[in-house]
Amino acid sequence: MPSAKAKMSSLLHRFTSFGPGTPSDPNALTPRPDGFHTAPKAPQLFPPTDPNIDGDACLHDCATCSIHYPRKFRIDEDDALYGQIKGWSRHVLVATGKTDWVRDVEDEKGSVMEALGKHASAVEGGRLMVSASNISVPEWSSGEGEGKNGIYGKDRPTRVVLLPAFQILEGVTPRSTPDVITSIINPAPTNLQPLSSTTTPPTSLALPEGVSLTSCPHKTLILLCSQATRDARCGQSAPLLYKELARHLRPLGLFRNHDDDRPGGVGIYFISHVGGHKYSANMMVYRRSTSSGSGNGNGNGHGGNKEPGEKEQGGKGEGEAAQCIWLARVRPEDCENIVRYTVLEGKVVKPERQLRGGFDRERGIVSW
Repeated sequence: MPSAKAKMSSLLHRFTSFGPGTPSDPNALTPRPDGFHTAPKAPQLFPPTDPNIDGDACLHDCATCSIHYPRKFRIDEDDALYGQIKGWSRHVLVATGKTDWVRDVEDEKGSVMEALGKHASAVEGGRLMVSASNISVPEWSSGEGEGKNGIYGKDRPTRVVLLPAFQILEGVTPRSTPDVITSIINPAPTNLQPLSSTTTPPTSLALPEGVSLTSCPHKTLILLCSQATRDARCGQSAPLLYKELARHLRPLGLFRNHDDDRPGGVGIYFISHVGGHKYSANMMVYRRSTSSGSGNGNGNGHGGNKEPGEKEQGGKGEGEAAQCIWLARVRPEDCENIVRYTVLEGKVVKPERQLRGGFDRERGIVSW
């Protein structure tokens, strides 16, 4: 076990390493016009694991993992990953019930993804990332079944998860999409707003006819790119990572699949291409906020022994995503420590090899 002196020394080093620094310091956080800062190096964005604090387990991959990638599974191991992603302000996950899609999901005829693409100019507050997902589509009661276009039949309603708000929009159709953008998406919080910011309460929004708004029941979301039409490795890796993540989450009582709406836990969804398929597998971890000041000693303020994202009542921005930790080059043997440290504590086990970027709204830091 690390000594108390070693823990204190490591903590002091961590807190002094993540500050804004001085103008001549090459490691200084770079101020942005929106009040946030850009972290120039991976360990500055999220706390890396430290054996002096976290124990030796953080140094070792899973020893009991029985799932492995195909023998010929090869990815780029040479590129520097960190900071190479395009910044985004909000993220929508559109339910399709599928795990693979046409190459560009905005080309899915008659879909909400297509409608969001057509009306992208109406989006305010920065880039909206649009992902198709395997979340189940609602039952349709029109009497027409799925129609000749299946899940994208005329006026076929679906559900949409809006991040970082952690809200679920029910009843969204291609026809209502422009109103959804102006009345729900545009007033919603962005990744570049501090959690203490005042945002429009969902209950006060004027919702389009047929659309309802509820809070996402999960406290953390793990998104896995499964789009084989963009790269076969995504289709191969996502189901294997899903199984391994589920194996480690189940004993903790945290596993939730795309149809499980029990409160709390960790929802795991398959999504469409997010870029960087040559670094498969890509994984995005959205972690909900705790109340301000409920720190756990690691400098991220997202709760210590609490379930991921657990919050106290009354905090500003409570329930919204505080962090998105975007990883790549993830393998099944990484999953145990990703659950133990990234999902539960907001730390990154292999920042130099796996961290692509993300945001931390409590600390006001992004990777772009």
